[in-house]
Amino acid sequence: METADFVRTLDREGLLLAAAAEEAGSGAKVPTCPDWQVRDLLRHTGMVHRWATAYVAEEHRSYHPDGGLPDLDDAELLTWFREGHRHLVDTLAGAPADVRYWHFLPAPSPLTFWARRQAHETTVHRYDAEAARGGTPSAIDPGFAADGIDELLCAFHARPKSRVRSAEPRVLRVRATDTDGAAWTVRLSQEPPVTERDDVGEADCEIAGPAGQLYLSLWNRLPFPHVTGDASVAVLWRENSAVTWS
Repeated sequence: METADFVRTLDREGLLLAAAAEEAGSGAKVPTCPDWQVRDLLRHTGMVHRWATAYVAEEHRSYHPDGGLPDLDDAELLTWFREGHRHLVDTLAGAPADVRYWHFLPAPSPLTFWARRQAHETTVHRYDAEAARGGTPSAIDPGFAADGIDELLCAFHARPKSRVRSAEPRVLRVRATDTDGAAWTVRLSQEPPVTERDDVGEADCEIAGPAGQLYLSLWNRLPFPHVTGDASVAVLWRENSAVTWS
């Protein structure tokens, strides 16, 4: 996917998130994030949007802390969220492709990193907002979902901070059944997971399903669509793979 595709997805997903949050109400429980109400979801995602915008707009070359959560609620909070989302979209859409600034995962360019990361951040939290509202959630494009799976497996969990570790070597296969060539082989050990794209060799366990469902399940929003082989490997993933804000 190109940077412009990620920006368009970010734009759409942020609008859907705000609409679902408004329908649900700021005090609604978020079933996919049991400790949160909708106000917590809006505050967190809006803070992340502003944090990301600052790197691109101000060209920060090193890590900068976020600005903290606002003491806002209800209509004021929704307005704050929508303003921050719009500023992020506009900043990414208008930024030069060759400017260098800090980013924390591999990417073709810093701009592509921030567009991709914020598109996925917002899509997962849009699903949270729609879960709080109830009803049928918006669909996720299979190609975009496969990209998000790739980001999670090949980038997030390649970092030393990944907690997905196994005392004995295990191999997990992840396969999107509705997207050509979308398979990953994840080698688990006492070190950070090592992921190869494609179905390489034998696997102890396979998690498979449509890309959109698989994406949300790997982000711990849905049950795994279909598990074959040693289910304890899937349980190991579920219990240790949460990515938290820090």
